[in-house]
Amino acid sequence: MTMTHAGAVVAAVAGVVAFFLYSSIHRIEEGHLGVYYRGGALLISPSSPGYHIMIPFITSFRSVQTTLQTDEVKNVPCGTSGGVMIYFDRIEVVNMLAPSAVYDIVKNYTADYDKALIFNKIHHELNQFCSVHTLQEVYIELFDQIDENLKLALQKDLNVMAPGLTVQAVRVTKPKIPEAIRRNFELMEGEKTKLLISAQRQKVVEKEAETERKRAIIEAEKFAQVASIQFQQKVMEKETEKKISEIEDVDRDSEYFIFLLSEYLELIKYQAIAANSKVYFGSDIPDMFVDTSAFQHNAGMRTNQASSEGDDSVGFTSEATPNKK
Repeated sequence: MTMTHAGAVVAAVAGVVAFFLYSSIHRIEEGHLGVYYRGGALLISPSSPGYHIMIPFITSFRSVQTTLQTDEVKNVPCGTSGGVMIYFDRIEVVNMLAPSAVYDIVKNYTADYDKALIFNKIHHELNQFCSVHTLQEVYIELFDQIDENLKLALQKDLNVMAPGLTVQAVRVTKPKIPEAIRRNFELMEGEKTKLLISAQRQKVVEKEAETERKRAIIEAEKFAQVASIQFQQKVMEKETEKKISEIEDVDRDSEYFIFLLSEYLELIKYQAIAANSKVYFGSDIPDMFVDTSAFQHNAGMRTNQASSEGDDSVGFTSEATPNKK
């Protein structure tokens, strides 16, 4: 009976030790730091990732992420300057906490620091933005600036209130607006789309007309260049024909000159023959002949012979020769 009681006591002690060990051993994930509370007071030294031991029931811990994380703020109401209430379905804030700033931020804003520094701040900044802008500006004209404005406003306040917490990006979804206003916006967007289509069609028509004009100019320039080339060819042909005609005229003039020269030389020859020939008449000379050797005698000798002739010969030229029996 004593051994049985001793075994039960040992088993109970072993169970209590196992329970205490299970309650005291905990794990911190990579990308996180562990902060500890003992009796409700925050301990100074956070723990790094891995397994750690703490006093159960006296010490508690919270795991704080030190890598990029995305906080979602949902269903944020916003009133425009015209009094229309709209709702942003979801706003995402990408932020990161520096490990060196974990203790100070957790001490000042608890481990759920994002509620005070991000969630509440998003509501405040978004309502300030909407209150000074109309529905047209918030929903359409300035919607693309909301995320950047929220990021700058958040980071400006965080630099003062929580150094070490940085906002990387803010993503804002399209707000929900009353159905009647939404239909009006859709109609307006439809008309604007038609106007844009009409403007684009007009630009296309103008571009096509400009293209046709340029094509016509190019065709006209091409025809003008071809006509100019053809005209130059015709001018060159005419000039060539003119030069050929001039050459032919020169040839004809040369041939005519040569012909006239030859005829003139013939005339000179016959004139010389007529001026220097001798004609003889007599009973023994039935016919008239021309002594071609007269061109070989001296004019003076023919004169002497003419003066010594008798009565039986008659000369019809400037010179006369004796009658031969």
